[in-house]
Amino acid sequence: MATPLVSAVLWERIEPLLPPEGPTPKGGCPRVPDRACLAGIIVVLRTGIPWELLPQEMGCRSGMTCERRLRDWHKAGVWERLHHALLDELGRLCRRFLRRRGIRVRITRKGIESSQRLGRHRWVVERTLAWLGGFRRLTLRYERRQEVHKAFLSLGCALICLRAVERFCSVCFVC
Repeated sequence: MATPLVSAVLWERIEPLLPPEGPTPKGGCPRVPDRACLAGIIVVLRTGIPWELLPQEMGCRSGMTCERRLRDWHKAGVWERLHHALLDELGRLCRRFLRRRGIRVRITRKGIESSQRLGRHRWVVERTLAWLGGFRRLTLRYERRQEVHKAFLSLGCALICLRAVERFCSVCFVC
């Protein structure tokens, strides 16, 4: 069985951050569920397909619905709040792990060797770009609108942080 695009862990973190559904004075079609739209957004982010080619079987009605929801959520600050919350959690987990092991936190400068060889080689920028390269929509800039590209970038960073939190919890048994 394939893993779902929107895991329960991801949905638990995003759902409280989503803005409430606004009134629809003219009626119209029922609103597409937020989780289905998020799945469509993640498919476009990971695969790089155009919005128009988003499969109908996903239940998100059309790509334009997902694109509109992406922009609305970006304006509401959902992606940035999610990213900051995950960074805070990752920091807490790291501190707790280091404290349990009796490791003192020490910051080293790049290029200066220490007695324990901390900070000898740090490929921060290259590693980050490689992680973001896993999202095909970010490898080339397809978006004409700056806010859509920034929304994809924020969501990609949040997904990378979520992956790190899950990996850290499973490896270090800190959670």
